[in-house]
Amino acid sequence: MSGKPAARQGDMTQYGGSIVQGSAGVRIGAPTGVACSVCPGGVTSGHPVNPLLGAKVLPGETDIALPGPLPFILSRTYSSYRTKTPAPVGSLGPGWKMPADIRLQLRDNTLILSDNGGRSLYFEHLFPGEDGYSRSESLWLVRGGVAKLDEGHRLAALWQALPEELRLSPHRYLATNSPQGPWWLLGWCERVPEADEVLPAPLPPYRVLTGLVDRFGRTQTFHREAAGEFSGEITGVTDGAWRHFRLVLTTQAQRAEEARQQAISGGTEPSAFPDTLPGYTEYGRDNGIRLSAVWLTHDPEYPENLPAAPLVRYGWTPRGELAVVYDRSGKQVRSFTYDDKYRGRMVAHRHTGRPEIRYRYDSDGRVTEQLNPAGLSYTYQYEKDRITITDSLDRREVLHTQGEAGLKRVVKKEHADGSVTQSQFDAVGRLRAQTDAAGRTTEYSPDVVTGLITRITTPDGRASAFYYNHHNQLTSATGPDGLELRREYDELGRLIQETAPDGDITRYRYDNPHSDLPCATEDATGSRKTMTWSRYGQLLSFTDCSGYVTRYDHDRFGQMTAVHREEGLSQYRAYDSRGQLIAVKDTQGHETRYEYNIAGDLTAVIAPDGSRNGTQYDAWGKAVRTTQGGLTRSMEYDAAGRVIRLTSENGSHTTFRYDVLDRLIQETGFDGRTQRYHHDLTGKLIRSEDEGLVTHWHYDEADRLTHRTVKGETAERWQYDERGWLTDISHISEGHRVAVHYRYDEKGRLTGERQTVHHPQTEALLWQHETRHAYNAQGLANRCIPDSLPAVEWLTYGSGYLAGMKLGDTPLVEYTRDRLHRETLRSFGRYELTTAYTPAGQLQSQHLNSLLSDRDYTWNDNGELIRISSPRQTRSYSYSTTGRLTGVHTTAANLDIRIPYATDPAGNRLPDPELHPDSTLSMWPDNRIARDAHYLYRYDRHGRLTEKTDLIPEGVIRTDDERTHRYHYDSQHRLVHYTRTQYEEPLVESRYLYDPLGRRVAKRVWRRERDLTGWMSLSRKPQVTWYGWDGDRLTTIQNDRSRIQTIYQPGSFTPLIRVETATGELAKTQRRSLADALQQSGGEDGGSVVFPPVLVQMLDRLESEILADRVSEESRRWLASCGLTVEQMQNQMDPVYTPARKIHLYHCDHRGLPLALISTEGATAWCAEYDEWGNLLNEENPHQLQQLIRLPGQQYDEESGLYYNRHRYYDPLQGRYITQDPIGLKGGWNLYGYQLNPISDIDPLGLSMWEDAKSGACTNGLCGTLSAMIGPDKFDSIDSTAYDALNKINSQSICEDKEFAGLICKDNSGRYFSTAPNRGERKGSYPFNSPCPNGTEKVSAYHTHGADSHGEYWDEIFSGKDEKIVKSKDNNIKSFYLGTPSGNFKAIDNHGKEITNRKGLPNVCRVHGNM
Repeated sequence: MSGKPAARQGDMTQYGGSIVQGSAGVRIGAPTGVACSVCPGGVTSGHPVNPLLGAKVLPGETDIALPGPLPFILSRTYSSYRTKTPAPVGSLGPGWKMPADIRLQLRDNTLILSDNGGRSLYFEHLFPGEDGYSRSESLWLVRGGVAKLDEGHRLAALWQALPEELRLSPHRYLATNSPQGPWWLLGWCERVPEADEVLPAPLPPYRVLTGLVDRFGRTQTFHREAAGEFSGEITGVTDGAWRHFRLVLTTQAQRAEEARQQAISGGTEPSAFPDTLPGYTEYGRDNGIRLSAVWLTHDPEYPENLPAAPLVRYGWTPRGELAVVYDRSGKQVRSFTYDDKYRGRMVAHRHTGRPEIRYRYDSDGRVTEQLNPAGLSYTYQYEKDRITITDSLDRREVLHTQGEAGLKRVVKKEHADGSVTQSQFDAVGRLRAQTDAAGRTTEYSPDVVTGLITRITTPDGRASAFYYNHHNQLTSATGPDGLELRREYDELGRLIQETAPDGDITRYRYDNPHSDLPCATEDATGSRKTMTWSRYGQLLSFTDCSGYVTRYDHDRFGQMTAVHREEGLSQYRAYDSRGQLIAVKDTQGHETRYEYNIAGDLTAVIAPDGSRNGTQYDAWGKAVRTTQGGLTRSMEYDAAGRVIRLTSENGSHTTFRYDVLDRLIQETGFDGRTQRYHHDLTGKLIRSEDEGLVTHWHYDEADRLTHRTVKGETAERWQYDERGWLTDISHISEGHRVAVHYRYDEKGRLTGERQTVHHPQTEALLWQHETRHAYNAQGLANRCIPDSLPAVEWLTYGSGYLAGMKLGDTPLVEYTRDRLHRETLRSFGRYELTTAYTPAGQLQSQHLNSLLSDRDYTWNDNGELIRISSPRQTRSYSYSTTGRLTGVHTTAANLDIRIPYATDPAGNRLPDPELHPDSTLSMWPDNRIARDAHYLYRYDRHGRLTEKTDLIPEGVIRTDDERTHRYHYDSQHRLVHYTRTQYEEPLVESRYLYDPLGRRVAKRVWRRERDLTGWMSLSRKPQVTWYGWDGDRLTTIQNDRSRIQTIYQPGSFTPLIRVETATGELAKTQRRSLADALQQSGGEDGGSVVFPPVLVQMLDRLESEILADRVSEESRRWLASCGLTVEQMQNQMDPVYTPARKIHLYHCDHRGLPLALISTEGATAWCAEYDEWGNLLNEENPHQLQQLIRLPGQQYDEESGLYYNRHRYYDPLQGRYITQDPIGLKGGWNLYGYQLNPISDIDPLGLSMWEDAKSGACTNGLCGTLSAMIGPDKFDSIDSTAYDALNKINSQSICEDKEFAGLICKDNSGRYFSTAPNRGERKGSYPFNSPCPNGTEKVSAYHTHGADSHGEYWDEIFSGKDEKIVKSKDNNIKSFYLGTPSGNFKAIDNHGKEITNRKGLPNVCRVHGNM
């Protein structure tokens, strides 16, 4: 590395006083984030204060940020800290800085660079062509005067992007923090010579910012006045897209005169407004010039339609302090108050519509109190190398520091609970190690020169390594499991190829040498997508792999105004003058409107029919009351902003308690059920209590869950291989050892999942079920091998759109799709299903070549399904103003019936007043229904239904009634024992087994029968049914008569193919694997041998390839190296018996509920009709086929009448679950509730209530068409989805200094979307609080780091907690994305290895609408 070192004030230099900042990763002129100029070490407190400096600070608040290359971003940062060598006061007044406030002082032997935050960097004198480098700040300063830098210089390529005149000028200096740029140009303002001047004026002893140049040669120019009262001041800016902005400046005298004129015109006495200001303040020299407003005066894209008002306007106190900020709509958005004695010292500020935050200082100018009238207040006590922070809840944190000024770092932190964390830094302030409260250390190895992290070693000794090219770009990353990510770049530093750890290659193409935006991408399948961009970097069109185009319209502020998709689908968005979304309109003109309060909180959503949903907020913008259709929910918070009470629509309460670190420790539900939580020093849950049921959680050194104990007995156990991948989970269920085993290929992809059940006494294997997965050469998981079935192969086109399906070598299903890739025709033999859509994209009809099954759909303006018509009958639906289904009107020949559905405000079923006029029930406050028209119900203290008894009206005698159903549960609230009795005589008894993931794997049923003596009693031998799973989908049901296997549509819970095989036929298929055959006859004496696992795995792969007649070249080479041939190995294999199978196609409704089974000949072998809640109304079953699938994810249990729904049991008669939601309030406030609009909404997992269309869960049928209009934006890659999510939220995260997080989901057509971000805390967030909708696959997660990490970790990298989240097999995500305060877009895979690292996210606090 060439160049001279830089010193900072106070760093072994005799020059000047102490510098006040020095954080690794600080970017000169950074327009946002908590820059080290105001927050050394990245530490802030409250709203916010930098306790290390004792300074009131405000990280970047952005007033203007229009999109484009090298955009003009006007942001403000404030610090009350007073440096010993302050730069002159800028145009925003004392204490405030903006990006253009950069100055280089030229002294005899020293160069002093003062940035926009008051930071001073000292460099030695530079000769022409020399450079200086600051390791602590990762910053270069280069002096012009040479055409080229040395060929090996990191900045050589970036230097050539500069115009030749700049490179050759020895009087210009340039600064940058990255080999990718941009350059900050430091020059001088050309002065107009006086009339008597003959010689050119000498250059000034300083340089100021005159512009920026990026690596593509694009420029941003600051225009400074050459003469007059504003000489040297910036009065204009031309950004990289050639927009021009005019900056209106005023003098103190002009502002005073304006104030006098306003007083006169208003008829008031003029206030004291001096004509001049003192020339010096504690914040530097002050010429009194202030920025009054900024106008957009030229816009190449909109030359005739310029804004009629300034983009931002500022108001000033008589002392020249920034008082108010007005946005582009003219509304006041910010106000500030200052100390009467100390000019520029902020004592209060507020956002419009929010409370005022006040500050008090000591005699040294340090903040001692932060007063928040509607939240936490703080006090600060300063000692040498120690700062104590105490909040208004009397919680205390102590920061222990080392180093001085800009190198001051928090090396030890005492938390409010007494725990201690420690950090170690190198000589230039870069993080080297962090030790958590349990004493475990994570080590970071930064490159000596660049500061880039090259290695991370976790407490368990596992390491990740990172490699970079000469331009500091990541080229390779290797995780603890050995999997590697690789990247390649072109000569301009643009990413051109990325090889994922699983071998998938994505390529990026560029057609503009002056842009970093790709014109095309190619994924691992070879599919090519193209993009076009506006001059402002906004996506104008996206052409998918089939040549279908989506077009986008934007306004001048970068907001998307319309999306035009194929098939005539469009969506239009309107914004108010502040940039807030106020309306969304679809192709048919249906408009949804939005209203806001003065603070910008969304207060109302008005549906197309005029119905209104409202939200009220507290002073800090937290929702305190939501009202929909006259029903109200309310939330209460404590001073720390934590939810402490929820009040349901029924007026019942759920309450919460927290520990001093804001962790939830107790929750008492609407019904009084109390759950408690205990955490260890690092925040992991180690003990939970649920009404006396105590569970302990145990972890290994990598914080992976290893086992749980319940009531003192071991429950689940987790096992991992040497690469950290989960291999086994086991537990005991009803005495049986039940386990799940996982297999992976060398790329870390799941290749097999096997469930096993062993006998309680003998350990004999009672049941085994395995599902295997295979991947094609492009990496798509296009083949699934169900247990004892030929491979299921999904035929796709483009990036994975479904075109057909094969079972073995037999094509079964074909799909035809439209230009939006929606299904329009499905063929199965003679069966053909034609689907049509409305102009708005909703499902319009599904017509079969069997007319009796045709269906037509009608929708209202709100997008609710109001009618389904078929040749046999018509059903019309009515809804409440809350969207609940309230009634069904069925008409047919000789039939006209109305069925009402009544619920209390919280959604619990009530007797309908029309059918039961004498009922006095109006609500169930605890959500526990105690009785209905047919039964009496009892619950235990966990809220589980324990007894259901026939309700016999008084005076009525029924000989067939008085039946009692009893339910018994295990420690995980899973139903394990059911009985039905009559007059205390048993009628039915059943018991259920579950695997460690909670999936039911077996049931045993005893039924009442007559024995040999003639007595009626339960059968001595139970009827046993076994279940096999593929993930969360039940794929196999087997009893002593047959095995029924279900193949689902990819990524959904909608069944597609039914395969039935007689149990006798299955027995004939039993055969040894190739590996077993060779091991049994492989000994020298003819005896058996044991092969190592690796060899067994290779033989299993070879056998599957031989059976598929697709032996790979790799396998052939391996055999050849062993002197063997494929034919020889094939001769060693046991013959394969193909059993007789019955194959049917499921014909389902728009939700996925089976309506008919179609044979391969096209005949209807079974059909049924259901009500809206899944109750069977009638059935035609001439072939006695067993069809137990009900609503998606549900299986009918004949013995109990319940539907098993993965995590719970559903009672279709009540339309709700019999136990509370395992995920608690995340699934909805009513913990028993199923969807209250079951016409459109499903719950395949028995967990959370989701409107699938709005959530993005579905792609086909009714839900899919609706989702295209009201659902989330979808993308073809996880990377693009995460970028879109973080691009929308990173700015808000920085503004609020809160972390945000959510998940990336995959729908059943292989496209990706993000869930809505949930707001976390200042130093933590949890993506799983925004779960993926039912019917979609959770694949990744995203989160932000706010403005800073408050000393807990370095903001620009993933924290240890982040890595635990992504590595946890329980969380089951492939990757984790991060948006950082400096705008970096990063990702790590589930082994902790970095897979993405690039810039491009907004890193400015967008608190106003000028963007």
